[in-house]
Amino acid sequence: MPEPTPASLHLSWLQTLRIYLAPASLRMLALGFAAGLPLLLVLGTLGFRLREAGIERSTIGYLSWVGLVYGFKWLWAPLVDRLPLPLLTRLLGRRRSWLLLAQTVVMVGLAGMALADPRHALGPIVACALAVAWGSATQDIALDAFRIESAAARVQGALAAAYQTGYRLAMIWAGAGVLWIAARAQGAAGYDNGAWCTAYLVMAASMAVGMLTVLLSPEPAPLEHAPAQNLAAWLRGAVLEPFADFWRRYRWQAGLILALIAVYRISDVVMGIMANPFYVDLGFSKDEVAAVTKVYGVAMTLLGAFVGGALALRLGVMRVLMLGAVLSAGSNLLFAWLAGHGHDLRALVAVVSADNLAGGIASSAFVAYLSGLTNVRYSATQYALFSSIMLLLPKFVAGFSGRYVDAFGYAQFFTATALLGLPVLLLVWLAARFSRPDRQP
Repeated sequence: MPEPTPASLHLSWLQTLRIYLAPASLRMLALGFAAGLPLLLVLGTLGFRLREAGIERSTIGYLSWVGLVYGFKWLWAPLVDRLPLPLLTRLLGRRRSWLLLAQTVVMVGLAGMALADPRHALGPIVACALAVAWGSATQDIALDAFRIESAAARVQGALAAAYQTGYRLAMIWAGAGVLWIAARAQGAAGYDNGAWCTAYLVMAASMAVGMLTVLLSPEPAPLEHAPAQNLAAWLRGAVLEPFADFWRRYRWQAGLILALIAVYRISDVVMGIMANPFYVDLGFSKDEVAAVTKVYGVAMTLLGAFVGGALALRLGVMRVLMLGAVLSAGSNLLFAWLAGHGHDLRALVAVVSADNLAGGIASSAFVAYLSGLTNVRYSATQYALFSSIMLLLPKFVAGFSGRYVDAFGYAQFFTATALLGLPVLLLVWLAARFSRPDRQP
């Protein structure tokens, strides 16, 4: 496996931890919050809301295909990478203008989801969820490029950890916060759409954190691109060249790298779609789910993110990538055990602790790995390609999760998601042995 860089070997633990207090890391903390807020509200928390409203598990599974929007963001990533926005780009710069536009779309979409009632019609809430997903995916494109262009490659692990911290804090707010608000606002037993409306409107207002950070952040130094002579030349430079550059740099190893990216998070993604319906069906209340899975569990993910970022900086990304793959697949077996154990709050705490600690370690290492693969001249487009590939297969498979649970039960479902992680171990080993995860200017 690749060795850590000589510079990282001479860093003390105090110097390593001080990187998290650097301005670039603090900006990524706040922007990570803006990135993490929409995801649960269109997937995880929405699944809890829909199941409580009486929507069938199979329908919830199919509606998770809203998340496929994230898997196709590479289609418009070249526009985010190169296309200036009227007025906004001149005022804010290329990266910040796209960030602000995307965050505005997310805020408006969440407000629309707040006003929709899934018991009467799913169409409006699905349409608004698609808008939120598009805005969130576009924000991710611009934010990934902003992060990669804002600091040297050697500190990308630390920036990834700061990003993950903000992301997970947002998941606490979008997971526990929305459930707590809905529980407090609930006026009658059962499903209360007015309570969910209040909760989602608060979430929409919370996007102001990211918008304010964008306005106060410096724009990364722009990379100069040769002016295009015509539309064909622009398309070649903006769309084709980022993909061609990746294949030129990695040659035959590119296929191995893309295969690893495509399946690395498959265990977590497929399992996650049915997690909230699982909690509802086991009889856990909003407050219980909020406290254990959305606060305590996310705190364990934050711990895992910091551990993963620090270990990646000192030991090298590929070693931590392998560790994360082993832990992520294995932790799903604990959910299979919980399915047979029933409603037990202490058991839920133990299972969620292990699962989220593993997820945090894996996520930090994986983000750092993807960052190291990019060429900074095409950072937005190439990172969007990688993160899209990461989601396409898992999200597609996850759409059938509800039908699988209906047919075989939760225990077999969680066991099957753990087995999905076995090929990942081989791919990490092969990638560590044969690929060159370096980032060339």
